[in-house]
Amino acid sequence: MFYQFQHYGTTKAFCKENGKNFSFPIHLHHFFELIVVTCGEMEVVIDGEIYLLKSGEGVLVFPHQVHSLSSIDSEHSLCIFSPELIKAYTSKYIDKIPADSSFVLKSYLLERLKQIDEESSLFDKKGFLYSVCAEFEQNRKYKERMKEQESLLYSCFEFVERNYKNNCTLYELCQETNFSYSYISRYFKKMTGISFNEYLNQYRIMKACRQFEELNCSVLSCAYDVGYNSLRSFNRNFKKYAGVTPRQYMK
Repeated sequence: MFYQFQHYGTTKAFCKENGKNFSFPIHLHHFFELIVVTCGEMEVVIDGEIYLLKSGEGVLVFPHQVHSLSSIDSEHSLCIFSPELIKAYTSKYIDKIPADSSFVLKSYLLERLKQIDEESSLFDKKGFLYSVCAEFEQNRKYKERMKEQESLLYSCFEFVERNYKNNCTLYELCQETNFSYSYISRYFKKMTGISFNEYLNQYRIMKACRQFEELNCSVLSCAYDVGYNSLRSFNRNFKKYAGVTPRQYMK
């Protein structure tokens, strides 16, 4: 799974997947992320900016940018890769982020995207990624990062990653970060557009969906494993975020 924290920090890391109707809740990470729609439409939100991508269109998400993906009828290619693979580009814009993250990929890049994968040579990967950066950079404007806010938000996401199975509360997060309850609550809503509890529920349901796909487990055991003490709450939130009941999803 691309988004787990243990993947981060590998200097030559490169992951690619092709999929359909993909949605993922709001998150951030240390890597670049290239998202390209190959059929249909996908909504991508980056730092609060909404991009409705159509076939042939993509976005390049910079490290530590808050983003989410949502689609009910699309096909896509998604690459997550280490900044070290494009070190010259990363160094040039280390303190900046794009004012607009969207771009249209030329046909030769779309064709190379189909061919590149984890087994490709390091030179092939770097060649492809630098070609993407060259295309992305055309007439691109950049703005300054907000480093202190990014650092705190990353701490919030990492806290959920480590504690979602247990007593993962805003109060515990405040204890760990040494910020007041009211400040963290307002800050998280401002930075992500949703409350901490709403994000936690989205994250737990995402984990539950993954568990249903990979393991032969009961609804009750899955609910407890992702942090719910009440089966009723689990069922209610699963229907809210997945659009179907747990049993319907399992089928």
